[in-house]
Amino acid sequence: MYTFDPLLCFFRVVFFWSVLTLVYMFWYLHSPVTVLKLDFFFLGFFFFFFLDTRLYCIIGLMIANFLKSVCLLGHVDDLFPFFLRHAKQIFPMLDCMDDLRKISDLRLPPNWYPEARAIQRKIVFHAGPTNSGKTHHAIQRYLAAKSGIYCGPLKLLAHEIFQKSNNASVPCDLVTGEERVLVDPEGKQATHVACTIEMCSVTTPYEVAVIDEIQMIKDPARGWAWTRALLGLSAEEVHICGEAAAIDLVTELMYSTGEEVEVRNYKRLTPITVLDYALESLDNLRPGDCIVCFSKNDIYSVSRQIEARGIECAVIYGSLPPGTKLTQAKKFNDPDDPCKILVATDAIGMGLNLSIKRIIFNSLIKPSINEKGEKEMDAITTSQALQISGRAGRFSSVFKEGEVTTMHRDDLVLLKEILNRSVPPIETAGLHPTAEQIEMFAYHLPDATLSNLMDIFVSLSQVDGLYFVCNVDDFKFLADMIQHIPLNLRVRYVFCTAPINKKQPFVCTSLLKFARQFSRNEPLTFDWLCRHTNWPLVPPKNIKDLVHLEAVHDVFDLYLWLSYRFMDMFLDASLVRDIQKELDNIIQIGVRNITRLIRASEATSVSGAIAVPDDFPLQRTEVKDRMLNLEDLPAANQEQFSSATKVLGQKRIRGSKALGYKPAEVQSNMKSHRQESLAARLVREGLLSQEMLKQLEKEWQVHHNNNGNFPTGTKDDQNGSKGTGNKK
Repeated sequence: MYTFDPLLCFFRVVFFWSVLTLVYMFWYLHSPVTVLKLDFFFLGFFFFFFLDTRLYCIIGLMIANFLKSVCLLGHVDDLFPFFLRHAKQIFPMLDCMDDLRKISDLRLPPNWYPEARAIQRKIVFHAGPTNSGKTHHAIQRYLAAKSGIYCGPLKLLAHEIFQKSNNASVPCDLVTGEERVLVDPEGKQATHVACTIEMCSVTTPYEVAVIDEIQMIKDPARGWAWTRALLGLSAEEVHICGEAAAIDLVTELMYSTGEEVEVRNYKRLTPITVLDYALESLDNLRPGDCIVCFSKNDIYSVSRQIEARGIECAVIYGSLPPGTKLTQAKKFNDPDDPCKILVATDAIGMGLNLSIKRIIFNSLIKPSINEKGEKEMDAITTSQALQISGRAGRFSSVFKEGEVTTMHRDDLVLLKEILNRSVPPIETAGLHPTAEQIEMFAYHLPDATLSNLMDIFVSLSQVDGLYFVCNVDDFKFLADMIQHIPLNLRVRYVFCTAPINKKQPFVCTSLLKFARQFSRNEPLTFDWLCRHTNWPLVPPKNIKDLVHLEAVHDVFDLYLWLSYRFMDMFLDASLVRDIQKELDNIIQIGVRNITRLIRASEATSVSGAIAVPDDFPLQRTEVKDRMLNLEDLPAANQEQFSSATKVLGQKRIRGSKALGYKPAEVQSNMKSHRQESLAARLVREGLLSQEMLKQLEKEWQVHHNNNGNFPTGTKDDQNGSKGTGNKK
């Protein structure tokens, strides 16, 4: 039987306290540890490492040696060997810190491009606002050159220059992440190439290079591509197009390469006016109007309200395939087409030639991703407002003067304030770790995961004041997702740089399956892809179907993107491109009938949005922001909501304000729908608006007063207009 010994217990407490005190003394007073603390402080891990070391010292196998050498005869510095041994287990980079620092030294990016440094380049900056002709002048020089490369931010822009060059009898190839088009029937490379900026070659010599939209060099995700093109293109002349805000940064960057910058300033070719009045009601729309929204939710709502008035509208938003965007733009631009109204996101800011008379901002609040990768809701920047507003009254369109206003009166003051601000100068250019740098890191840290390698690289990287390291959260997300799949480091790196939206579960799942199939050395065939995507597909019946079709299109894009990097594994690129064109046509059918899809979508309000109860398990940007798109729901909840017939916590969204439109309550009792008045049913289906209903009421009143024999029915109709149906 155990007997409690107070004296033994006392000595144990004294011993424990002595050890704890010595560890604290060692931590705070020992100079080598202080150096390590300072060295690793920015990693954010060292304090927790200290706690772990304290535990290691107290309960580890070294206690006997610790007692003998420190507590009785030794010095506190005698703890250092134990400390260092444990530190190297936790931080294996301690053994090769000097090498890792050299690898992650990003202070001299110009030295990465020896071909460009071997020649003296002429740098010409074409600076000006939207619709000033700056890109046109650069392209004219590009077409006149013996050889040239155009680098743009979008596939649409690269495709436009590709067509323009060949139409001008200048043979030009097209190179994007997902597509290679060689105009020579024998497969020889043309002297000119139009490409997306990530795909530009920094080893091929050209006479003229054009870098479009240089202001995107500050983009937290893609800015590195503009930095690489600016510093690395091996061309005798480099023509840069973009906002004047980038002039100082480009001049400084070129100073570091010993190259001077010639600046050519341009002014807008056509006038643009900020109106003194807001639209306020969709009844005030005119041909050539474009309503700009910053969410799909508002796109759905506004387009439905417009078509409820018997007005046809075109729809363009970012996740639509390029072919669908071009078709909708052509429909809107066609003078013989009855479609004269456009509802779009800021995707129209570049890449599309549109005949717009007036830009109408439905809202000035736009979701954005900050430097930490966090979602924020804030007013659009001056640069964004100018880029979008500049689409009105373009020089090549039928409207020679542009107008800008807002949907809501209280937004107009803010819009004028934003547009009157000067665009702040761009101060830094983006950089991104290369595959070679990460491979060298992996040589020194063979047991680290790719995500950890990227973390360590960013933490140790050194940049000067002209650069920043781009956000690598999307890269790390994909790295963690496929970490369990056995792939070599270079293949894993390529998969993690795939340009996909991590918010689309089906696309992420597809990437995972691609990687798993690749790891088994099993080719990804056309039949395999068709089984995975359930091809052939049918036109969408509701918004959820349309969103899924867009995701499938992105999966085909992903397959094509990988097929140019692993040709021996992704064998059927041509077949996939054929069915992608078919899918584009199917999506176009859905977009043409988008209001019908909205009406067919179950569990949606009249405004086309899903209302979210307060306790719904989703991360929302703001407490007041209680509306989201169907595709934003987790897969399990999509099914739950699509089968539900009751909408909780409804609030009208901002897009409905112009109409004075109140969302109808979707009753769980379907019997009440059958009993509702005709007016209520027409309102619920989006065929009647409240203002149209009031106009009908006035006309009925006139007929009743004149003839005396017309039933008014106004009470029921007014109640029906609120969407309650059974309420009188």
